[in-house]
Amino acid sequence: MSKPMIEVANLTCDYGHGRGVFDLSFTVYQGEVFGFLGPNGAGKTTTIRQLMGFVRPDRGSAKILGLDCFAQSSKIQSNVGYLPGELALMEDMSGEGFLKLIAGMKGLRDPSRMEELCNLFELNPHQRIRRMSKGTKQKLGLVCAFMGSPEILILDEPTSGLDPLMQNRFTQLLLKEKERGATILLSSHLFEETEKTCDRVAILRAGRLAAVEQMQKLRDSRTRSYTFVFPDEQLAQKALAQWGGKGQLEANSLSVTLDNAAGLPELLGIAAECKACDLREKSQTLEELFLHFYGEVQQDA
Repeated sequence: MSKPMIEVANLTCDYGHGRGVFDLSFTVYQGEVFGFLGPNGAGKTTTIRQLMGFVRPDRGSAKILGLDCFAQSSKIQSNVGYLPGELALMEDMSGEGFLKLIAGMKGLRDPSRMEELCNLFELNPHQRIRRMSKGTKQKLGLVCAFMGSPEILILDEPTSGLDPLMQNRFTQLLLKEKERGATILLSSHLFEETEKTCDRVAILRAGRLAAVEQMQKLRDSRTRSYTFVFPDEQLAQKALAQWGGKGQLEANSLSVTLDNAAGLPELLGIAAECKACDLREKSQTLEELFLHFYGEVQQDA
């Protein structure tokens, strides 16, 4: 078993009226990419603020590298690359000046890693932060988090504001950090953001932990819906009959939902035989996945 790097036990921070997080327990191990998933308002950021020592828990404990996250927060923060969900930057500074300030605080003398990350994200750090777009500010935050090659990374919604190209570069960077042996906690409400990188994921809903699962199990549990368009209604009805009547027919369109990919070849064969002329695919959203996969757990809780 790998070394525990982040340990959360019965962590509770109750803001009243059902807001906050309640009795959270999970462990992140050395070299693991751990996804922290949930819809907006689920309590992801509240948990991360407690891990960073910004908020004292009402009860329970949070430890990083064996250190208490609140009592020993300064020691922890020197070993963690942190990207907050809402960036608070010094608007009057240039991006370059801000990066140099953070590098000095971290004791980083070699600027090569910082320059490498700026090139990766195509970040021009010379302009004033106040003039930067949300996406550019996000790039600045990412460079700050990664430039010290920290042992632990805690990233809250890291691709917010990034375009698809930069999102892909972030994914590649995360995979390289994983190869390096970094331990990463990645908070997100986007399934696709964590699917390529995470080993395990914690599912958070309404401030409570629904489950901690291997990513592969979550991936396999997602349903996919396929809508086929046929030249006429008769061909759509024929396809529905050949599929066994398990679908939704609307004029010359047939919609079918599959719990896994095993039946897809047969479905595509039927569609081709019935001369389908268009196909649209829709995967479950994260919220739909929660309701499908953990709905009963939440009801029981």
